[in-house]
Amino acid sequence: MTQSKRVALCVTCLVDQVVPEVGVATVQLLRRAGHDVDFPEAQTCCGQPFYNSGFRDQAIDLAKRTIEIFEPFDAVVLPSGSCATMIRVEYPHLLEEWHEWHHRATELAEKTYELSEFLVNRAEWSPEGEFEQVRLTYHDSCHMCRLLGVNDEPRQLLERAGGRITEMSESDRCCGFGGLFSVRMPEVSNAMTGEKLRQACDVGVETLVTSDPGCLTQMRGLAEGSSIKVEHIATVLEEITR
Repeated sequence: MTQSKRVALCVTCLVDQVVPEVGVATVQLLRRAGHDVDFPEAQTCCGQPFYNSGFRDQAIDLAKRTIEIFEPFDAVVLPSGSCATMIRVEYPHLLEEWHEWHHRATELAEKTYELSEFLVNRAEWSPEGEFEQVRLTYHDSCHMCRLLGVNDEPRQLLERAGGRITEMSESDRCCGFGGLFSVRMPEVSNAMTGEKLRQACDVGVETLVTSDPGCLTQMRGLAEGSSIKVEHIATVLEEITR
């Protein structure tokens, strides 16, 4: 099957504002996989915060804007399972009342990928590198594993690069972020995060890896001063495949 070599990076708000190194690493990985990467500067939020807060009209406006910006590209890649879910799963539902927009949303959904999913299933890229005996565990973010059904791809990439993965007892247990949930119910959110970090520490690894910037910022914030590092899969893979 002939693979497109022109992709667009949808960088997401958290990557842009909080962890820009994840965006840089994503571009480097896509280039190493043989793809040209475009970054449409007109892009803004995908609309997920509005959507999750019940502001349907505002979410629809941002969905339409995102479609207009990214539909010229052959593929769209995001270093975020939650934002990829918004475009791929929620846009067609949001716009189902308008035939033309629903069609355009569906077409964009069909060519939108979370990063590890794209690298494994579309680019068919196999990383080359060594972790130098770094042991790690992987956290499955809620949107990515439950709505996108992407579980194996990040693990495949990490293992192909030489990573030694030790599974937590509940790798798909919510980290406590949940977008605005962590703002509205911080005590509950932080307790959930504490349990996630406890499980990661219990398996005796050095690094906890996730594919979602929201989970990354939530767990990293509470992991300060602990024995475990929390990293995004893009920065981990980029470092070992240089």
